[in-house]
Amino acid sequence: MIYDKKILICYNEPASPYENYLGKSVGKDEKKIDLSESEFMNTLITIEDELKRKFNDVASLGFNGNFVQSIDALRKIKPDIIFNFVESIEGHSNFESYVTGVFDMLEFEYTGNNTLCLGNCLNKIRTKHILRAEGVPTPDYLEILFGAQLKNLTVNLEFPLIAKLATEDASIGISEFSVVSNHDELIKHVEFLFSNYSQNVILEEYISGRELNVAILGDEILEISEISFKGLPAGLPSIVTYEAKWAAGSVYYNFSNPVCPAPLKRNIRNKIEDIAIKSFNALGCRDYGRVDIRLTDDGNPFVIEVNPNPDISLDSGFVRAASAAGLSYLELLERLAHFVYRRINNDQKN
Repeated sequence: MIYDKKILICYNEPASPYENYLGKSVGKDEKKIDLSESEFMNTLITIEDELKRKFNDVASLGFNGNFVQSIDALRKIKPDIIFNFVESIEGHSNFESYVTGVFDMLEFEYTGNNTLCLGNCLNKIRTKHILRAEGVPTPDYLEILFGAQLKNLTVNLEFPLIAKLATEDASIGISEFSVVSNHDELIKHVEFLFSNYSQNVILEEYISGRELNVAILGDEILEISEISFKGLPAGLPSIVTYEAKWAAGSVYYNFSNPVCPAPLKRNIRNKIEDIAIKSFNALGCRDYGRVDIRLTDDGNPFVIEVNPNPDISLDSGFVRAASAAGLSYLELLERLAHFVYRRINNDQKN
């Protein structure tokens, strides 16, 4: 059956506001563009082709710094449903939520999470506040404001710590040097982050243990995946770095391998699923999301990230979890469209 609906796939055109995405010092010739953005372009054609199997009118629109042009295009196209894959504008993640605000103002329906959810989840400090208010376990933390004087910094946290950019995603700025074991290492790395990314930094107590990803579609948990660090050279922390996600051939890429479904005892699985759903709902997520959890050796889960609109490229963890749950790529896209249909029908009834 072919649906008579006008579909518009919206995405952000690749851009690179930072010279260094790796989270560590690199040689001049090694500085790279943000592969987390550019890699989506390889998936765009696949998404278009899949949707054309079910919809008679499918088009795409790239967003860039010329926002007025994008708004004019939206008004001209007048889509019935927007498949929203915009994660930044000109490489700036803070503008992700602005785009859905425009969709709302123009009264266009779109897949995925709304403006409030996207804005809250991007801000790691705000996410922490919301999770803790709902009783969700998350590591102890401290925010360091950009430009703070570091020599007199007091840190009432237990080392080792992990330092991350407070308002970035896609593991931008995360490397093996993100995990620090003492005050001197901390100061050195925070200075590096300030210098390269000009934004606030969040310090978290590093949770030693297993890394789990919980994919949620609607109100259904698809599968729990684990990132296996088996074979990672001794001395490197078991974390998902930027290189692990995007730099094929790197050490972290080679030794950060997904296992889906993750081998878990039933009682631990139930505990993780309950915490993931609670986190998803606490942040106001809808349609789809991924909750990242560290599981200690004694079975205590800590939520480290809530990711609305996670990557659904063909080789992404979310698509892998959907496949493990028996969903084809087209069926996953159809589910996202179905959520929008349901909202439209509810609005019409009201």
